Amino acid sequence: MPDHRDLQLFTERLQLRPLRAGDAQALFGIHSDPAFTRYWSSAPWTELAQAQQLIEQDQLDLARGEHVRLGLVRRADDALLGTCTLYKIHAGNRRAEVGYGLGPRHWGQGYAREAVAALLDWGFGPLNLHRVEADIDPENLASAQLLQRLGFQLEGRLRERWIVAGQVSDSAIYGLLAREWKARASA
Repeated sequence: MPDHRDLQLFTERLQLRPLRAGDAQALFGIHSDPAFTRYWSSAPWTELAQAQQLIEQDQLDLARGEHVRLGLVRRADDALLGTCTLYKIHAGNRRAEVGYGLGPRHWGQGYAREAVAALLDWGFGPLNLHRVEADIDPENLASAQLLQRLGFQLEGRLRERWIVAGQVSDSAIYGLLAREWKARASA
């Protein structure tokens, strides 16, 4: 697997880059917000060390090519707005899962769509993925709409799949194929 520690992607408003030690405070601020974690797969963070540990683990995972989590950094002011990730990368099947999260102050401004589209361009381009999947809480209508706007198709629902902070929730599973992404790009 290739080393992705130097990966950078650029959009009109964002730089997508690996998280750095200096991002810990901003990352903690995002993940400690209950509004952010409402549909996340973990409870709100309670300690800055959780952000520091994630950043350290990401550097190891990026070096091994196991997953690619990139910080969404607004180019105008270098503010960390959230993250987007390709994980569970399976080279043999050319498949990965996508995840994304944006601090609530930045919702509704198109940043998530811009960032995930750039990550998909890279995933279906240089990374040569054949399929990307997403697992979201079916009640997260904003995330479902984002995936649908990007061309993902709802493929199924897994009942009571997650228990986070005592809350049981289902998973809605979405999928997108390389040929579908490339057809949308050329249209």
